[in-house]
Amino acid sequence: MSRSQLLTRREAATYLGVSEQTLAAWKCTGRRQVPCIKIGRMVRYRKADLDSFIAKHAEGYYEPLQ
Repeated sequence: MSRSQLLTRREAATYLGVSEQTLAAWKCTGRRQVPCIKIGRMVRYRKADLDSFIAKHAEGYYEPLQ
């Protein structure tokens, strides 16, 4: 994976259209499960994970039975 695929919290928040504080609160409270990578004190987000999060929370989403 290239480094450019990892987004900072600011970049991820902008991509999702929420504030950095909202994104941090979701992580802290567990209200929304946005996958992230923690490297020491740094938190990074994969763009592909953010796309999956958006798709999962889009109106009319359903998870297919396996």
